[in-house]
Amino acid sequence: MILECPECRTRYLVPDSAIGPEGRTVRCAHCRHSWFQDPADPDVPPPVEETGETVSEPTVVDEPVPPPPPVIVPPPAPPILSPGDPGFDAFAHRPPFRARRNPVRRWTIGAVAAGLLMLVATAAILWTGMPGIGGWLGFGSTESALELRSNPIERRELENGSELFAISGQIINPSPGQQRVPDLRAELKDAQGRVVFSWTIAPQQRTLGPGASMDFNSAKLDVPPSSKRLDLSFAGEGSPAN
Repeated sequence: MILECPECRTRYLVPDSAIGPEGRTVRCAHCRHSWFQDPADPDVPPPVEETGETVSEPTVVDEPVPPPPPVIVPPPAPPILSPGDPGFDAFAHRPPFRARRNPVRRWTIGAVAAGLLMLVATAAILWTGMPGIGGWLGFGSTESALELRSNPIERRELENGSELFAISGQIINPSPGQQRVPDLRAELKDAQGRVVFSWTIAPQQRTLGPGASMDFNSAKLDVPPSSKRLDLSFAGEGSPAN
């Protein structure tokens, strides 16, 4: 007998014994569609194929044809209410509210924290007596708590004809706390107050206890003969000591 798939119309040539006298479920080998095939009528001969088309043999299965999938009916849409109707909610179509992040608040908190850290660092610097740092940050005075006292200047001509210019003095800490000692700056000025020569003097130690003092001294050769005045100051300060 010849079977024809009701889905893709592919035809198959199978013996009558494969279907049996009671029929059976078969499956199309082309599209995998299954259907129940009735037995062949013994009084009706099978039709003769004159087109020369080659027919295949279907896959005969014993399991029943699965029922079609159930149809899912969507739930009815809720009625659209207008303002004034009972049960109307103006925010029913909107998602739940979520708290918005405030970037300005975060920046404000960060700025306050940074300001507090800067204040603490500045207070520590000023407490330890580091000269010039407080003024650089814009807090406190740029003047050191230390004092300078200079001895008379010594100028003498050496045997080789060069002139020796020597200075000396003391650095005093009159404050009740320990102070950091910066470098000293020596400036020689002419009669018009112009700087004609300058150099830096490194102290013997960098810290000075309360009420303590230490000496300093320095010498230079062949300073400009036009120098008339010596100004001594701590490096970074603008008020020299004569």
